[in-house]
Amino acid sequence: MNINGPHVIPTHPRIVELERLGDEIAELSAHLDAATARLLDLIRDFDARGGWNTGFMSCAAWLSWRVGLDPRAARERVRVARALGTLPRLAEALARGELSYSKVRALTRVATPETEERLLRVGRAGTAEHVERIVRRWRLTDRKAEAEETTRRHRSRALHVYHDEDGMVIIRARLEPEAGAVVVQALAAAREARHQRPRGTDAVGGSAGPQYVDGSPEAPTVEQQQADALALVAETALHRGIDPGTPGERYQVVVHVDAAVLVDAEAPGQSVLEGGAYVSAETSQRLACDASRVVMRHDADGRITEVGARTRTIPPALRRALQHRDRGCRFPGCGRSFGQGHHIRHWAHGGPTTLSNLAMLCRRHHRAVHEEGFQVERQADGELCFRRPDGRLLSESPPLPPVPADPVGTLRTCNDAEGIHIDALTSTPGWLGERLDVGYAIDVLHPLATVSG
Repeated sequence: MNINGPHVIPTHPRIVELERLGDEIAELSAHLDAATARLLDLIRDFDARGGWNTGFMSCAAWLSWRVGLDPRAARERVRVARALGTLPRLAEALARGELSYSKVRALTRVATPETEERLLRVGRAGTAEHVERIVRRWRLTDRKAEAEETTRRHRSRALHVYHDEDGMVIIRARLEPEAGAVVVQALAAAREARHQRPRGTDAVGGSAGPQYVDGSPEAPTVEQQQADALALVAETALHRGIDPGTPGERYQVVVHVDAAVLVDAEAPGQSVLEGGAYVSAETSQRLACDASRVVMRHDADGRITEVGARTRTIPPALRRALQHRDRGCRFPGCGRSFGQGHHIRHWAHGGPTTLSNLAMLCRRHHRAVHEEGFQVERQADGELCFRRPDGRLLSESPPLPPVPADPVGTLRTCNDAEGIHIDALTSTPGWLGERLDVGYAIDVLHPLATVSG
């Protein structure tokens, strides 16, 4: 008797092996995404507590130096970490390996606590490409709504500048979105350049506890960082010239300082701005490092008896050579493209204005060396050596931490300990191959589109 049944062809061993490899790739990728969620938690906490503010200009700069991330990738990690602090559902999906970092990175560009749930569904249902396309259209819809406010904002623009009783300058402004965006981006870049630690600087500490480059035991507040950034933006404008017909030389900050003060910060004498505001002797020494210099002589009654010609502390030809050699700020981890010439041994102490006695430093790190206790010296081989205020060496790049012998096994163990179950299907999207209708998706998902519909 013949019994006819289905004819089963065994799967070829090569195909089985390839499927196993594919499953392992998918599972390990989900483990990495879960670990990335933990990394972003740590970054957010580190950023909020100012752990990076030990000479670096921002948390992203610290990551670039300490972890070796590309600066753009570091900034994106910080942005996503901050965003996930208010988006717990997306954060949990990433922590469980259900959404990839690429999807979460895209969704955090538009997600709010009110829209998080529906965007989470987008992430789970579609591929990373689908998510990117929906996010781009989502942002376009947002921009159309914002365009309706343009006229009202234009009419309300204003800027006020006045002096407080203690001589501080107070600035208050309302700017149009496009002008404000330029200012915000400039401040963000300047704040990163000024308060983000350069490559090769880590925590500054000593027997008295943590110290920061502004000389205080606490990290500068966001407001203080913004104030420093605004000063750097202004200095950059004067350095480059406001416009082609208005050279920066027309706008100058004049400091009157006695020669004795330049030699010895403890010596009696004046160190004041043109308007009479006091600045420290260390500040005067920093400014004198690379500035135009006019020597005035006074008689016993204080009357001017002689005024010398204005000269540059660093002649133009030498400055060009300095810029060509250093290619930007030499403080470890910085590398900002323009800066000031720093006399390693100050000219007031007999240091020569020669290439070997000069180093290029940005404004922030020039201040760090003169007023905040950081030290720099040129070694016999010509290399620069930077030290923290407590004397510890600032390495150009820190050593990498030790890696466990079985990093994959360690990663799996850590996730298992957190109760995170991950397999080859954890991050698989629900997409079944149908065509994505972006317009329909936005009509269904976007709050404004839903209301208008």
